[in-house]
Amino acid sequence: MIKNNPKVFCGYSDITALNNAIFAKTGLVSYSGPHYSTFGQELYFDYTLEYFKKCLFSDASFEINSSKKWSDDSWYKDQKERNLIENDGFLIINEGEASGTIIGANLCTINLLQGTEYFPSLANSILFIEDDEESLSHTFDRDLQSLIHLPDFKDVRGIVIGRFQKASKITNEILVKIIKSKKELDNLPVIANVDFGHTDPKITFPVGGEVNLVANRNKIKLELVKH
Repeated sequence: MIKNNPKVFCGYSDITALNNAIFAKTGLVSYSGPHYSTFGQELYFDYTLEYFKKCLFSDASFEINSSKKWSDDSWYKDQKERNLIENDGFLIINEGEASGTIIGANLCTINLLQGTEYFPSLANSILFIEDDEESLSHTFDRDLQSLIHLPDFKDVRGIVIGRFQKASKITNEILVKIIKSKKELDNLPVIANVDFGHTDPKITFPVGGEVNLVANRNKIKLELVKH
């Protein structure tokens, strides 16, 4: 029914299960991005809206740049009291270049699809992964390791990690240590602190779309080419 009646479908967090299941079963692209409720933000919504429009209102490729500031506050409880944090930009953990199909979003949710007919192929993929405040360093480590153990993980071409919430206590140093501890990732480009996940603002990206990733000391480029 979904395949015969394609529509724009967008959300994040638990919606990850539906995004990836839809792609696995139908080949249709859907979107990881703001929920309907997210559009209720009164302040600091410009970046989120900009990338929502770029991804959904045009077929043109576009580059993703870091937001200038971000927040991890409960804006839905208090629209006026917002606490903005300076954004240091993308973090390069492993250098390299790759192109592929975007799979993933919320890490612990996509892992729930393992072993089912709804888990998408990882062939020629770029994994986009993030997690919420409940994901501490050991949780993220084992959830990532679970993906690495999948038979077709060998066909993953790169990893893009969304920004962690402050409650996770996953610092840049801890994240680098986790990634560097996994030999299977040594030859994959890996960047982190990208604007998606459970903090704001957030980009919209296509699960099942195509992305180019360039990560080296002289240049970082994250370009959505098919969405």
